Amino acid sequence: MTRLATHKVGAWLWVSDGQITIISGKVDIGQRISTALMLIVQEELTLNTALMSVAPVQTDRAPDEGITSGSKSIEDTGAVVRQAAATLRQAARALLPQNGALWALQNGQFCSPDGTQKIDILDLITKLDPQLPIDAAAAFLPRDYGAASPFMRDLDQMVRGRFCYLPDIDVPNMQHARLVRPPHSHARLGAIELQILAKMVEEKVQVVRDGSFLAVVSPDEWAVETAAKRVARACTWVSDKTLEIKDIFESLTENNAKKIRVIDGIPDPKAPLVALKDLPYRARFEKPYLAHGSLAPSAAFAHWSQMGLKLCSHSQGIYPLRASIAQSLGLALEQVQITHVPSSGCYGHNGADDAAMDAALIAKHCPNVPILLKWTRQDEQQWEPFGSAMVVELGMALDPDQKISDFHAQVYSDTHRGRPRPDGAQGGPARLLANRLRADPLAPYVPLLNMNPQGGMHRNIDPIYQIGQKIIVKNLVQDLPLRTSAVRCLGGGANMFAIESLMDEVARDQGVDPLAFRRAQLHDLRSLAVLDALKTELSTRPTPSGQMPGRGMAFGQYKNKMTRTAISVDIDLREDGQILLKDVIIVADAGRIIDRDGLAAQLEGGFLQGASWALYEEVSWSAQGLLSQDWDSYPVIRFDNIPEMKLVLLEPSDAPSVGAGEATPGPAIAAIANALFDATGLRLRRLPFRPDRVLKAALGD
Repeated sequence: MTRLATHKVGAWLWVSDGQITIISGKVDIGQRISTALMLIVQEELTLNTALMSVAPVQTDRAPDEGITSGSKSIEDTGAVVRQAAATLRQAARALLPQNGALWALQNGQFCSPDGTQKIDILDLITKLDPQLPIDAAAAFLPRDYGAASPFMRDLDQMVRGRFCYLPDIDVPNMQHARLVRPPHSHARLGAIELQILAKMVEEKVQVVRDGSFLAVVSPDEWAVETAAKRVARACTWVSDKTLEIKDIFESLTENNAKKIRVIDGIPDPKAPLVALKDLPYRARFEKPYLAHGSLAPSAAFAHWSQMGLKLCSHSQGIYPLRASIAQSLGLALEQVQITHVPSSGCYGHNGADDAAMDAALIAKHCPNVPILLKWTRQDEQQWEPFGSAMVVELGMALDPDQKISDFHAQVYSDTHRGRPRPDGAQGGPARLLANRLRADPLAPYVPLLNMNPQGGMHRNIDPIYQIGQKIIVKNLVQDLPLRTSAVRCLGGGANMFAIESLMDEVARDQGVDPLAFRRAQLHDLRSLAVLDALKTELSTRPTPSGQMPGRGMAFGQYKNKMTRTAISVDIDLREDGQILLKDVIIVADAGRIIDRDGLAAQLEGGFLQGASWALYEEVSWSAQGLLSQDWDSYPVIRFDNIPEMKLVLLEPSDAPSVGAGEATPGPAIAAIANALFDATGLRLRRLPFRPDRVLKAALGD
């Protein structure tokens, strides 16, 4: 609770006109944090949620909570908001008449012991000083499991098509913008045909150029859409370098790398390095570059005036983005205001931050004109930062009691920290794509090795199991062909896939049931309860059926401290090598449940994203640019392969809430891999498990 020491209640909760407004620095990107915060306030003040609202996240109003990432919103913001609400309730009770401690609080009203008087808690709160410090000792109300009714904020508007997403913004005198892109990241603009520039002037389409940054602007959206394509055809791009097309997994392991050894979670560069060949169980796992696959391409709204720059963005980190954009454009922080507006997107560092910088540059060239910039599908698929390709090499040994005595891991990866953060002289601006293209370009940011024990490529490579000795070597590989940053789970997806596949392999070699083998390596009672609940569910299920059926399971605890998840997957393998998902069981312990429907959506949605990575997704490129430009060249899971899912949620008493948004993708991948092995005896270690790779493995190639 130390972070509460300087916090004031009014920075998080504000009462006016019979309503309470929740103020948060965490943005809602579909994870339902807004809904969860309203339910937390409901629990502590017993108010109807109809009397609540959640303020838009805006840099000059919301508390600076950095980046909405890492599944930490409930743990961080939720905890502060709960304590602020408890503080308000405690202070409001102190304003009651004599014997106020005996007054009952129900449905937002204090009721006197004899039932003759009722006072609205909001009326009392309005009398309190907004600068009231949050009391870290303010007690919470006893949990009323029947109090919170499930709902989702703004769901009715979304279903009716009335919700205003960022690309729907429409204000008077607004103009539309589109970008004209180089063929690949090393190309620069040589020339534009003068004839097309004259034609654009004639058609009242403005061409904005800053070095190799090129955009077109017009009041008419269709005109700007067609103009971008025509200008693109009139451009000559030059380059003295193309994209490297060498096998990415060879590049990862052969490239010069920065290494840090970790012994039992403690960095120790002098620790002895145990060779994988010295351990009886060894395997290498490979994950390709992954795109975010946002349903809607990125967008941004910008207005440059004498008052400064106003932006609307779906960025997950509007405060660090503001600092990076201000530094890029030579503005003071107070001259830049960013308001978060949702878009139809996904978790991670997709194109949102870059689109905001693009829009800011365009607005600078078009002062006093509101600008709405929309990336195209091709922009999104080619120019967003990707999740790094990874190689994970593991070794394992058992003692005579079939307990894991040694675990050794080598992880190779580019950075997972490409978000614009204003660290260093140009750390933030150098991470923004447009700044690499301007007339005075910035060199790409050179990442440093992330020393966070659960950060980047290290996420979940330290097994949750009880192991005699663990040696982990992290290898940050630079100068790879594609720009990388955070995609959901960071390195955790690949690392859980690797560990849980090898656990399955060792268990089967030892003639032990895979679930029982995992259980024998765990001491944590809550983890054991999750596995036992999965075992109970499986005991009632018939064996999987189909042409070539298989069943696999996996276990994980995200970041080794968040949601515990055990997953079972039944598959059927078709003759053409396609893996069909049939039945899925997810057992999870996320601690105290705030929004049950939201938690279910997170866990089930995370499974589907992991399944999509396992079966379909892979970024491809040639020397001349990205080949993954649409949903055909970058396929994702579709409705014809969505399994039946059963979700079992455990809620231990008095357990705090922990993050769940990234708990299931990693175990999902591993469970599918293990189900494929169960069906065929084939152990595939390179993602995705496309039909051609399955058939190739079946033929022994």
